[in-house]
Amino acid sequence: MKVDPPQAQSFAPPLRTLMGPGPSNVSQRVLDAIGRPTIGHLDPQFVVLMDEIKGLLQYAFQTENNLTIPVSGPGSAGMETCFVNLVQPGDTVVVCQNGVFGGRMKANVERCGATAVLIEDEWGQPVDPNKLEAALVANPQATTVAFVHAETSTGAQSDAQALVALAHQHGCLAIVDAVTSLGGTPLLVDEWEIDAVYSGSQKCLSAPPGLSPVSFSDAAVERIKSRETDVQSWFMDLNLVMGYWGGDGVRSYHHTAPINALYGLHEALVILAEEGLQSAWARHQTNHEALAEGMNELGLGFVVPEAARLPQLNSVTVPDGVDEAAVRSKLLEQFNLEIGSGLGALAGKVWRIGLMGHTSSAKNVEYCVGALKDVLAEA
Repeated sequence: MKVDPPQAQSFAPPLRTLMGPGPSNVSQRVLDAIGRPTIGHLDPQFVVLMDEIKGLLQYAFQTENNLTIPVSGPGSAGMETCFVNLVQPGDTVVVCQNGVFGGRMKANVERCGATAVLIEDEWGQPVDPNKLEAALVANPQATTVAFVHAETSTGAQSDAQALVALAHQHGCLAIVDAVTSLGGTPLLVDEWEIDAVYSGSQKCLSAPPGLSPVSFSDAAVERIKSRETDVQSWFMDLNLVMGYWGGDGVRSYHHTAPINALYGLHEALVILAEEGLQSAWARHQTNHEALAEGMNELGLGFVVPEAARLPQLNSVTVPDGVDEAAVRSKLLEQFNLEIGSGLGALAGKVWRIGLMGHTSSAKNVEYCVGALKDVLAEA
């Protein structure tokens, strides 16, 4: 059988303003970095780049954890890396769910052969520390607590420091989802004593999707090294991966790293370091406040209480009688503007408007508010 080549040409993507839940817009500096010549994943110069990426990620996470690396895969791969390495069959893990991604944590726990004790909060609300404490008292056999710092499905931010402290008081390690918070809102891994944390390259770091920064404390590394069972995923087994990302310039082969994608992440982290974390956090907050003012003028409210809102991810309530999908389609067709839909319990009820990384600017806020005003007037 002969298979003829399909009729295809080089792909020319449209130029969009990405104001959904991710990815965010990627700066030209990062795009240029990705296009630089590919070298080998064990090339001495690439090893130098790997060490620089580790240092830049330590700055972004505010940690001195030696095991701070980008996992070759999206944020979901970072999540799975944390769970398959720290959770063993028969363990009990307390999982906090206040949105979609807490539910994915529960699924990871169960796939590891462990028992998930689920505590739930209303979507749009932060995790309630009192509920976590009650669950830990009721389940003294628990080894781990897992929660989402910045719930991407709702735009709610939980008190990570308080939740980690409760986990430690009851002898548990804490796994934290910081996919949407890294680079956009305060995240202090060492000060808050977070044991395992994962994020994504495509949110507030504004690199393309496909890499997941992670960081593990000494206590987490000790648990990984002292496991009684093999990590169920060979690719994500940090006992093996540490041989590639660790050492003093000497690397043992594990997998072929996504070299050009790492060029892009490196450049995005350089940009973050140039701006400074505090300045980046302040910029996200300032632009969020401007967006909130614009939404108020349009008569649109927020799902999340003001004190718990993520500045970089805003869940805005869809007015009664408005076809939310039609509004998003018109924004995309008429303005090349992408905003997100609701997930799970909020499907059809909210728009998720992202102000992440390179996308977070006064110009984009003004553009989004104006575009929404025009489309809602038609609706």
